[in-house]
Amino acid sequence: MRTFLDVRDDSVELQLWERARENDGEAFGRLFDLHRYRVYRRALGLVDSQHDAEDITAAAFFELWRKRRSVKPADGSVLPWLLVAAVNLSRNLRRSTSRYQRLLRAAPRSTAVEGPDAEMMETRKRLAASLGELSPVDGALLVLTVLEGLPIAQAAEVFGLKPATARVRLHRARARLRADLHDLDPAPLPTEGIS
Repeated sequence: MRTFLDVRDDSVELQLWERARENDGEAFGRLFDLHRYRVYRRALGLVDSQHDAEDITAAAFFELWRKRRSVKPADGSVLPWLLVAAVNLSRNLRRSTSRYQRLLRAAPRSTAVEGPDAEMMETRKRLAASLGELSPVDGALLVLTVLEGLPIAQAAEVFGLKPATARVRLHRARARLRADLHDLDPAPLPTEGIS
């Protein structure tokens, strides 16, 4: 029984290959047309989906193009090289898929996803509204010193204020927030065992 390799013309393929090695895209395209079905069939036999087989076929031809200067035809054809590339690419795909599935199985799973706490969201809205009522400089001083931890002198310098002036403005801003949010005063954290 004669195979595809027996009936093709080796000299034509070798000529196409030599032209492709010299950056002739049209010749490479003809080689693609000549061998794509065989490479695809081999890939389809090695993977689970047509999409993966198409990707492997494309990757095998991409590698052939990329390595065209060093690939030597076997018995007048690049098909054996392409088939080996398809086998290796499918192995790589199976390994990476297996690693990914192991990672997913090992990942902790949450039993339920809860929405944001309504009370917390209301507190955030009230805090944002209170900060919005402060002057831009006072609000920024509060954010820089309380939330970002900058020293008052450094925060004052940002606005061209003297540190004493910044302290007074910061004191007034804190007093205003305490008055606006008096009912939200959290209980102090226990300090036992903290040195």
